[in-house]
Amino acid sequence: MTWAPERISPLQLSRSTPLQLLRSLGSGPRGLVESEAEARLVRYGENVLPARRVPSLPIVFLRSLRDPFTAVLACLALVSALVAAWATASVIAVLVVVSCALRAAGEHRADRSAAGLRELVASTATVLRRTDDGAVPVPREVPVDQVVPGDVVRLAPGDLVPADLRLLRATGLTMHQAALTGESAPVPKYPVDEPAAPAPPGAARAHALDKQDPAHALDEQDFDRPEVCFQGSSVASGSGTGVVVSTGADTRFARADKPHRDDRRTTAFDRSVYGISWILIRFMLLTPPLVLMASAALRGRGLETLPFAVAVAVGLTPEMLPVIVTTTLARGASALARTHQVIVKRLPALHDLGAVDVVCLDKTGTLTQDRPVLDCALDTAGRPDDSVLHWAAVNSLWTLQLAELPAADALDEALLDAAEERLPADALEYDAVAALPFDPVRRLSTAVVDTPHRLGHHTLVVKGAVEDVLERCPLSADERERAVALADRLAADGLRVLAVALAERPAAGRPYTVADERGLTLKGLVGLRDATAESAADALAALAHRGVAVKVLTGDHPGTAARACRELGLDPGEVVTAASLDGLDDAGVGELADRSTVFARCSPEQKARIVRALRERGHVTGFLGDGVNDLPALRASDVGICPPEAVDVARETADVVLAAKDLTSLDHAIVAGRGGGATIAGYLRITLSSNLGNVIAMLTAGLLLPFLPMLPAQVLVQNLCFDAAQLAFAYDRPRAAMLRRPLKLRPREVLASVTGYGVLNAAADLATFAVLVWAVSDTRGETAFHAGWFTENLLTQALVMVLLRTGRGGGIPVTAGVLALTGLLLPLSPLGPLIGMAALPLAYYPLLALVLTLYATALHWVTRRTRRPSTS
Repeated sequence: MTWAPERISPLQLSRSTPLQLLRSLGSGPRGLVESEAEARLVRYGENVLPARRVPSLPIVFLRSLRDPFTAVLACLALVSALVAAWATASVIAVLVVVSCALRAAGEHRADRSAAGLRELVASTATVLRRTDDGAVPVPREVPVDQVVPGDVVRLAPGDLVPADLRLLRATGLTMHQAALTGESAPVPKYPVDEPAAPAPPGAARAHALDKQDPAHALDEQDFDRPEVCFQGSSVASGSGTGVVVSTGADTRFARADKPHRDDRRTTAFDRSVYGISWILIRFMLLTPPLVLMASAALRGRGLETLPFAVAVAVGLTPEMLPVIVTTTLARGASALARTHQVIVKRLPALHDLGAVDVVCLDKTGTLTQDRPVLDCALDTAGRPDDSVLHWAAVNSLWTLQLAELPAADALDEALLDAAEERLPADALEYDAVAALPFDPVRRLSTAVVDTPHRLGHHTLVVKGAVEDVLERCPLSADERERAVALADRLAADGLRVLAVALAERPAAGRPYTVADERGLTLKGLVGLRDATAESAADALAALAHRGVAVKVLTGDHPGTAARACRELGLDPGEVVTAASLDGLDDAGVGELADRSTVFARCSPEQKARIVRALRERGHVTGFLGDGVNDLPALRASDVGICPPEAVDVARETADVVLAAKDLTSLDHAIVAGRGGGATIAGYLRITLSSNLGNVIAMLTAGLLLPFLPMLPAQVLVQNLCFDAAQLAFAYDRPRAAMLRRPLKLRPREVLASVTGYGVLNAAADLATFAVLVWAVSDTRGETAFHAGWFTENLLTQALVMVLLRTGRGGGIPVTAGVLALTGLLLPLSPLGPLIGMAALPLAYYPLLALVLTLYATALHWVTRRTRRPSTS
């Protein structure tokens, strides 16, 4: 068996000749022997990305218990059990289980849906293998997971690179690396025979890092190295042969997926719902001790009031919060998946979408299709000239045909498509003679055709990079300066520019070579731009309509990014290059990000830094990206989003996956998120107002009365009735006004509103208390008092549900009506005496109606003046 190192370090890769590298890998130009490949597969493992298993349903269920509010409810259930309040403990336990089950089912279903989108980086690869040392190497297709270090791989147009390769041979090879770098233009790749020059000072540190960690990640500039092809890139044009240097977890593609230690962030959902929860938790923990101490001090009661104290704490608790939040978000996520093919992998991410006020986008693959189209064809004076397109298309067609290339590259396809639309059907029909295909070193291609109506003459049609074509044209200094200036203007406008030149020669009796590419006459320039995504303009318009600011963060050229934005109706303003961020602190980056729209030439970490800076300034940020270079920003945002064409690791990292090729689905997701947020905000305001009022009144009455104002069983039944009615909130439909702007739950504003409504509710309760003292006779005072207050509490809760609701639909009014009837009839039913309640005197009801009328009037007046203080 041939020896091979465990890993090839980046330093070793850059300083070795191809022959030295092959020796280090224990391989050769003829590839590996089958037995050696099998042995290496056992040694190195399969060439797959680190496994990301979908968590099982029980695991997801247990994770949902980490919600702080759910954990406190579980503690309250335990305390209730310890004081023998079994009914209370059972009800709370059921609510905890239902909430966790709903959340686990929704997230598990989303995980399975996202897993169904996973694709391997490539399905098969063409490798050279031999049956034994003396056998002739045979190209064969093997599954990509069977590729091992030392394999010699052949690449053709359209192939996905199966592992990190060092090129041995290449012909006109260019690679799409947008998934890794964000650069939309194909990158030339060719072998380098000589090792890299000695490293500059500071390389000793890099060498030390290599020794400490042989898998030390390549720097960003290594993506520009022409001799290395990276897993996750694809062949745009040409062909090549390379030797595999890294597979599986050792590839640059896999290492990019390792999370940063600061990646898991506190999201908008955590800051809002959890913020409210923790404030309530503090009140809940303080309430039982306060009740016990006050009862002991004023009434001489001891631990017999502990069940009542626990019941009061439970009464303050919005027990249905986890259930309402989970049901609301799960319903929204299910509807999005069913109607708009949006997969919400993490349920709180739907709430975060509703709160998003800034969406950061990667350009390539999201706003653009990574497919060039013709923008202009100009003569040397800058005037539109279809003859320039004609000759450029002649070059593309006959280079493809005569050089026997497997397929045209993207630029040639764009020129041929434009010629088909704008030129006569027979415009490209020539008697072709020869072709010199594109070479990344000389950066041009040449097609030789018979000159029409000139027997014995050939026309050389040359197309390529402006600088390289101009070098072969005998131009005056002024002519060259004008041509360069025109090319620079087009490039600054975001176009990829190619020069087209001709030369007429007598027919040669020998093969044409690159030496014949001289004495050319410049015909003109063609400019190509990235085709925009079909739904991108509509998506950006929808985001603007929703009050969401858009920031474009791209690794592409500033002019290219600005042009794409203008075509989509987004004003790019002054484009900021990411290099200008290096001298700024985080506050400076945030200020610049607030006032700028487009950031170009961004590295992955610079994208993440901009996103973090926006969040630190109080924005709720979403990031939409599709490549490995977008992973840090996806993790740094409040909610990470990716389109369907995203690379596998981006889909794994994102919180939301747009499974349809329609960016307007992002608008539908934001609307669904705002609807869920509005429902949760309305539920919190209504429930907490009612609960706080009841607790204030109960504590006051408990200190003034010689008996408990309500028995623990009565508190439990009241809570059960109100909790059951609250389920209607999960099915409420928010009004259109609630969906127009980003919706954020700010704990302080919510609690300020709740306090005002709670005090008003407590005033109604205490007024009822005074009525009961006057109306109830001494013979049945305690049981009648309990019944009267029970009825009033459910009636006021029904009023609050109707008057403070922010949605529409008949569910809540009907449910509130049922709740009111329950409050009126339950004390009169056979169940009333069983829980310590007696029938009330008739004189009580007119007085109760008066109290409720005054309360409803005051509540309506305050509601109209308040105008939804809990949202913004």
